[in-house]
Amino acid sequence: MLQADNPFDWTQMGLPCNFLAKNWIVMNMRPKQAIIHPSDHFERLGMVARWRPVHLGQAPVLRALCRHSDHTLIGIGSSNRYNLRNPFTIEETCDMINLVLAGWENYTLIPVPDLDDGPRWREMVLNLFGPLDLFVTDNPYVASLLENDYTIIRPVILVPDDEKVPINGTLVRREMARGSDWRSLVPIEVAEYISDHQLDDRFRRQFGLQTLALDTFIERN
Repeated sequence: MLQADNPFDWTQMGLPCNFLAKNWIVMNMRPKQAIIHPSDHFERLGMVARWRPVHLGQAPVLRALCRHSDHTLIGIGSSNRYNLRNPFTIEETCDMINLVLAGWENYTLIPVPDLDDGPRWREMVLNLFGPLDLFVTDNPYVASLLENDYTIIRPVILVPDDEKVPINGTLVRREMARGSDWRSLVPIEVAEYISDHQLDDRFRRQFGLQTLALDTFIERN
């Protein structure tokens, strides 16, 4: 199962979005339609992403999920993977999310493994998350799997304009592989956690060359 790294990279998602007024957005994702106001509050929200690492584009999404709900279920996708796209363990990922959500207590972290089988993954998510008011995703494939079960919205709807940051996980991991200024792309508490535990060094040792080689291949093609 693929989780979109960048919750605001809607230019690549191809999902329809109509602006009705300054603060109103309609998501036309069949078969359900959600009309969301920035002040709306819900009982239960759910979202699945990989969060590896939590970056400045995702931190506002995490806070918005908690701000808009009585309780939020935050799924950590690809929880059974450890590779160049998932270079932090489930425990490390949970630590980073908890740091970003310091002060919030209305959320639960749920490991969501890859099954390499869309229909089976859907059934697993329904069992793990149960009833939800909204399921939040920027991944069109995930949306297509769950659109008959949940009302789907994109993360961008929940986040105020002044908090949106166009950063994705691929960019962060590439800068980390290069030994460049990746710290400016993640929240301060996440940067300190990664540095204190020398996770950036471990990433460069284990996946740095692969990451840069893949980046070069994509640029040439």
